Amino acid sequence: MIAYFDCFSGISGNMILGALIDAGLSPDFLKKELKKINAGNYSIKINKVTRGHLSGTYLQVITKDNKRRKLKDITEIIRKSRLDDDVKKKSIRVFDRLAEAESRVHGIGKERLHFHEVGDLDSIIDIAGSVIGLKKLSVKEVFSSPIHTGSGFVKSRSGILPVPAPATAELLKGALVYGTGINTEIVTPTGAAVITAFAKSFGEMPPMKYRSIGYGAGSKKLKIPNMLRIYIASPGKFYDEDMIRVIEANIDDMNPQIYDYLVKRLLKEGALDVCLIPVRMKKNRTGTLLTVLAEIKDSDKMTSIIFEETTTFGVRAYEVKRKKLLRKVETIKTKYGNVRVKTGKSGGRTKTVTPEYEDCRKIAEKKKIPLRTVYDEVLKGIHLKNTK
Repeated sequence: MIAYFDCFSGISGNMILGALIDAGLSPDFLKKELKKINAGNYSIKINKVTRGHLSGTYLQVITKDNKRRKLKDITEIIRKSRLDDDVKKKSIRVFDRLAEAESRVHGIGKERLHFHEVGDLDSIIDIAGSVIGLKKLSVKEVFSSPIHTGSGFVKSRSGILPVPAPATAELLKGALVYGTGINTEIVTPTGAAVITAFAKSFGEMPPMKYRSIGYGAGSKKLKIPNMLRIYIASPGKFYDEDMIRVIEANIDDMNPQIYDYLVKRLLKEGALDVCLIPVRMKKNRTGTLLTVLAEIKDSDKMTSIIFEETTTFGVRAYEVKRKKLLRKVETIKTKYGNVRVKTGKSGGRTKTVTPEYEDCRKIAEKKKIPLRTVYDEVLKGIHLKNTK
């Protein structure tokens, strides 16, 4: 499963927990797991609320604990807990990111640093709970929308700070963010630490089939719904993607009869495709642009063949991303015989259907009928199969 965080109204630790519960995480399970942490006295209050016209879940950690802990104190609490080892490891990773951000802001080594807001017991619950929830919902990968940070200033224990707060800004390095429209803080250091620790990318929603949506409410009243939306989904694919190498050479002084042999040899040795394009070269000479597409692992072999078989003194090589339709090869029965057909799909829809040329050619020669007749019969067979 994957999770997509839609941070149109920012993100905080309790918003994450609220959204996970709203998306299907059992509150009883969460509370049971959190009891494995011997961190002090607290209670968790969960309510259904509305923000704007959206209904969601508001989670609040209620505690009188206001200790200012160091990283080693929090690490020790988590390590001594009875949480699963992977939950411990990921929770400590989030706090380590928080410590590094605070350290850069305050100019103090992270081991000597006392956390400010994020050293409280509720931050420990928010972070460990987020990791517990993602694991329980079988989330293997996390993706995020661009993060709405808000703007203006916020009052903290350190005084008045710009939004996003300095530690939050440090944590959001490398993420895609924006801050227009809301004149208050809507991303907390805890929320920033969790999402940047786990999100693989920040941008548009990836292809997916979601099974549940959760809304986690924030506490502030905003002119937009103060909610974090989470999609829990199975990953989908519109295309196959890979990286290949393009190898090119401009040639203007070679016997053109050699090109046929060159193309056949390159394809036989594993080239994905080869094309020849007429070009006008220096001194207005007519030449040929040779372009070879190859797997990266085969590029040296292709280059050697080009040098062996052509008159070029050099080649250009560069890597490109290739997007391919999701392909499937199936066999279609026709009155002339069986023919393999390659089908390309995107988003579950068929985009292109191509009968296998060699199969059609052999049937046409054997039956002594036009090749076009074989193609038409195959396409008719495909249509009949799809309408059954």
